[in-house]
Amino acid sequence: MTAPIPYLERIRSYYQALGYGAPYEWAHYAGVPFQPLAKPLSRSRVALITTAAPFQPTLGDQGPGAAYNGKAKFHSVYSGHCALDHDLRISHVAIDRQHTTAADPGTWFPLPALRRCAAAGRIGSVAARFHGAPTRRSQRETLQVDGPQIVALCQADGADVAILVPNCPVCHQTVSLLARLLEQSGIATVVMGCARDIVEHVGVPRLLFSDFPLGNSAGRPHDSESQTVTLESALRLLETAQAARSTMQSPMRWSVSDDWKLDYANIERLAPQEIERRRAEFDLGKQDAKLGRAGPDIGPGNLG
Repeated sequence: MTAPIPYLERIRSYYQALGYGAPYEWAHYAGVPFQPLAKPLSRSRVALITTAAPFQPTLGDQGPGAAYNGKAKFHSVYSGHCALDHDLRISHVAIDRQHTTAADPGTWFPLPALRRCAAAGRIGSVAARFHGAPTRRSQRETLQVDGPQIVALCQADGADVAILVPNCPVCHQTVSLLARLLEQSGIATVVMGCARDIVEHVGVPRLLFSDFPLGNSAGRPHDSESQTVTLESALRLLETAQAARSTMQSPMRWSVSDDWKLDYANIERLAPQEIERRRAEFDLGKQDAKLGRAGPDIGPGNLG
């Protein structure tokens, strides 16, 4: 099996080639908080944190195969009741659109799988609400605004454990920062992610790494066995990790060939004309996201 995609290196080179100047400074910590399980998982209440966005039909294409849609971004923490079904999408973030189509919500929002775990007695219960975390480049806003809200919501729900599921590169940083805050509050966490270097660079207690294209942190699409194994691996890591910075890699492969890893944000595989096109597309996406931020947003508790 080949090495994981070096997202930090790729993204740095990619955006410099697009003309965006000084590289982004990713969050990085030497020390990592670690909260052991306070009780067995069979008696624990498990919260779910997502970076997926509620579908809003007035905001353009958000379906399978949709191009990046900055209008569909959300900019404040939201919550939804776990007893209900929800239509969450990931068109608003930079998933790997060349090698996955975002056709199966089970690959980024494992609430149904988590409910099955509760029904089988694998976990004590699912927390009453899941919580949506905005994907922000501003680490300060995540740490000082969104993070404390999510910690307070999880505490109000009586959560013992939190599972955090990111999608894009910045999503991986966002949930890593949230995991640190949750651990500091006494809630054990595990990140289910596909960008190993970003999560480990930030520094988290536990990471279940799936070597899949971004957008598939909870398993392969339309593959219930893969999604079940992925969630079970995350639960097992919660039970077995003895110290912070514990990473477990899923044994599953995306495909027979690992050539898909050569494409994401790889400036060496792009012609000059394509680089110019992507620069224009990125600028338009930023403009759409900015306009979306100025309009109505989803607030906490808005999903029923």
